[in-house]
Amino acid sequence: MTDLFEPTRRADCRPLLADPDDLTVVHSPVADLAGGEVTGGGAPARFPGTAAPDVWFAAAHDAGLAGPLQALLLQTALARRPDAGRLHVPVDPWLLGAPVVHAALDVPLAGVVLELTDAKVDDDAALLRRCAVLRERGALVAVPAPLVHRLPQLPADVVVLPAALVAGLAGDARRTAVAAGVLAYAERAGATVLADGVETDAELTGLLELGVHAARGWLLGPTADGFGPATPRVQRVLRTRAARGERDDTVAGLLRPVRTWSPGKDDRQLTPPVVVLDDSGRPGTLSLVDARTGAWFEAPATLVLPVGTPVTEALHRALARRPAVRFDPVPCTGAGGTVVGLVRVEDLAAAVTAS
Repeated sequence: MTDLFEPTRRADCRPLLADPDDLTVVHSPVADLAGGEVTGGGAPARFPGTAAPDVWFAAAHDAGLAGPLQALLLQTALARRPDAGRLHVPVDPWLLGAPVVHAALDVPLAGVVLELTDAKVDDDAALLRRCAVLRERGALVAVPAPLVHRLPQLPADVVVLPAALVAGLAGDARRTAVAAGVLAYAERAGATVLADGVETDAELTGLLELGVHAARGWLLGPTADGFGPATPRVQRVLRTRAARGERDDTVAGLLRPVRTWSPGKDDRQLTPPVVVLDDSGRPGTLSLVDARTGAWFEAPATLVLPVGTPVTEALHRALARRPAVRFDPVPCTGAGGTVVGLVRVEDLAAAVTAS
């Protein structure tokens, strides 16, 4: 690794990488909001002195040393990864093509979440290829919500709500709408949503009401050398909520019958409502009837829910869809992903109001 730290002609930047041991990595717990269990941890860099990591990285960039510093962070984090849980490591997307960064990632990547920062992307196609290769090698890719907006074809396994959006989320209709849109995207993309920088009870409550999957931040637990548990108070809140959710009515009690059709069947003209399955057997579109005109029409299956989904969560997720499909019925699946019925948004709203 010493070849990364050869003297440079920029003497004012040599101290930045003069001693690799000056860079340490700590872990900030990532908690599953469904039950409060810690599923992994972030790996933020810690440098000597009082300057923040972004100051060090900016100085390295100015000196042409961004690649070596990023490689050092990856090497340090990956060398100290815990035995269990996912390790989240930040990486600037434009540095994935640097030879030293490529070399640092030439290790087993199972259980590693590479968190792309919201940095400028100069070559979209190259980034897509590099992410595809890293995923083939076992890594998961986390993408910040702003980058998803700019480059929606990125293969995101995790979408990160930035701390700037999470701050003041509770009670802020516009921030909540943006977060709900991210959740809708993640649902369609098969990704989970991770909220960053959670610091207050109000922010945590807002995330729980939206149905965000995971979170990290000062409120969830302090940084530590290993993956520690979430703070006891937060654990109690999450576990109490999970227990209450198990007692709540689920969408199973609101199901309406539905027919299914898949390619190859000879009964395509079934009377709506019909769930049209795709080639993999998952709901692809819905055949419905317009209540005003009686005409048949088809709509995309923008949301599919397990029958064990709590009614309140189902309503939030249904209303988070784009306006054109917001009030379309939602297919529900049982064991093995089999469609077992439809739930209508008006039934969800009535059940929530009654409770």
